[in-house]
Amino acid sequence: MASKTTNPFTFLQQVRSETAKVTWPSRRETLISTLMVIAFAALAAIFFFAADQLMAWAIELILQIGS
Repeated sequence: MASKTTNPFTFLQQVRSETAKVTWPSRRETLISTLMVIAFAALAAIFFFAADQLMAWAIELILQIGS
């Protein structure tokens, strides 16, 4: 497989050209997406905390039955 070498100046031109094609989100879209990620992360944390507490309580209950 032959390797192509690119001039750094040409490479930077290509990068700039490709970056111009990107559709960047607006500030509002970015803010809404960030808030959604934080909200769902908080919900997941609450869910897993509750599930952990419930399983710990159930295991404790089971282990007390045997003694």
